[in-house]
Amino acid sequence: MNVHLNVQGRSQYSKDVKPQFQNSACGPTTVFVILNYHGSQSSSITINELYKQLGGTKIGLFKWRLIKNLRKLLGSDWHVSSCTLSESLKELEAGRPVAMKFDKHFTFRWFTKPTFKYHWVPLIGYEIQDDELYLILHDNGGRNRESQIRKVRYADNHQVLSFVKIEPK
Repeated sequence: MNVHLNVQGRSQYSKDVKPQFQNSACGPTTVFVILNYHGSQSSSITINELYKQLGGTKIGLFKWRLIKNLRKLLGSDWHVSSCTLSESLKELEAGRPVAMKFDKHFTFRWFTKPTFKYHWVPLIGYEIQDDELYLILHDNGGRNRESQIRKVRYADNHQVLSFVKIEPK
């Protein structure tokens, strides 16, 4: 099985993101990418505005805060909620990217070695290869680097992952 959505990624370090936000702008950047994919009128909101409206902080964006504030921002025409891996894969099959969070610190998994320690990314696909699940994501870029598509092994990251679906009703 293979699903890969054609999603335009974005770097949280792009010049239009305020320098003081860049290190912790992965959550707002992920939401920005997903809203743009859906062609939402809300996509005219900048990453900087999303950072403020979603409640971004220097240490990142908590999942509960993203859900609460994004619901408020988007209104009743959208469904924003936490979801399982299985629900995330169904969202991808239905053509909708998912916000995925790596969180080694607040899941108390200090001795694991996930792809990212603490990072939000747009989950844009998956593939099953030799009975192993691989997740396809945009990494939200780096300093002087645009976002890249990466494929990560689910088994290496499952203990630190959580998912949020953002779907128009």
